[in-house]
Amino acid sequence: MDTLEFSRPIDLRELRDAPVHLEADEAERRRLSGRFSISSISSLTADVTLVPEGPIVRANGRLKAHIMQPCAISGEDFPVDIDEPVSLRFVPMTTTHTPDEEIELAAEDCDEIEYEGTSFDLGEAIAQTLALAIDPFAEGPNADAARKAAGLTEEGASGPFAALAALRKDN
Repeated sequence: MDTLEFSRPIDLRELRDAPVHLEADEAERRRLSGRFSISSISSLTADVTLVPEGPIVRANGRLKAHIMQPCAISGEDFPVDIDEPVSLRFVPMTTTHTPDEEIELAAEDCDEIEYEGTSFDLGEAIAQTLALAIDPFAEGPNADAARKAAGLTEEGASGPFAALAALRKDN
């Protein structure tokens, strides 16, 4: 098994009432930025309250990060501040389906993370939450200039049918 970039195992037998503070160090941020194909992560913190409900643990809190990512249009790096709520449920792993069986998920199931044994990895859950918060199509401050330089400044010229429209004009 590969080593996780931001592992923070939580033992169910040692849960406390106080919120858990997680902060990625420089090496962890560097590995996470590589994993998420962004230029850098200069800060990543999360404060999470863990509430046990039998074998289920609810995790609620906030994730904050400052990242540099490439613009989807120009490719130039630009800064992005991420401030996301964290709302997860850690649930015991079940084996009620076979690997090839198709299962249907309800909306409340989407934020559930299964765990085995007596611990779960809160750091990995925070890393996954960060990954979902990063907009892969984010546009930086020079996106319009890059469009103009590429000749994509007309109305609709940057939409999905821009190339088809250009071909139609030629005929």
